[in-house]
Amino acid sequence: MMLTRETLWLVVGFIGQIAFTGRFVLQWLYSEYKKRSVIPTSFWYLSIVGSTLLFAYAIYRQDPVFIVGQAFGSIVYLRNLQLIAKSKTVKE
Repeated sequence: MMLTRETLWLVVGFIGQIAFTGRFVLQWLYSEYKKRSVIPTSFWYLSIVGSTLLFAYAIYRQDPVFIVGQAFGSIVYLRNLQLIAKSKTVKE
């Protein structure tokens, strides 16, 4: 079976959405495990994966609202990872 270009982009979009939604499930389960609200580092990595895939999908779909929304999020997710890395360096 051969995938069409449209089917391939639908797969990219759905994988991005699954990763993006998965980050909330991860955060919820991790917080339940810790018995307090916690955002694990993997939340930010899933955010980047989901956001990047959804950004690519939005460009393919030529949806300016979706493009702008996803482009900004990646900046925030990358910055949070930088802050996490910096705080680990300071503690050492």
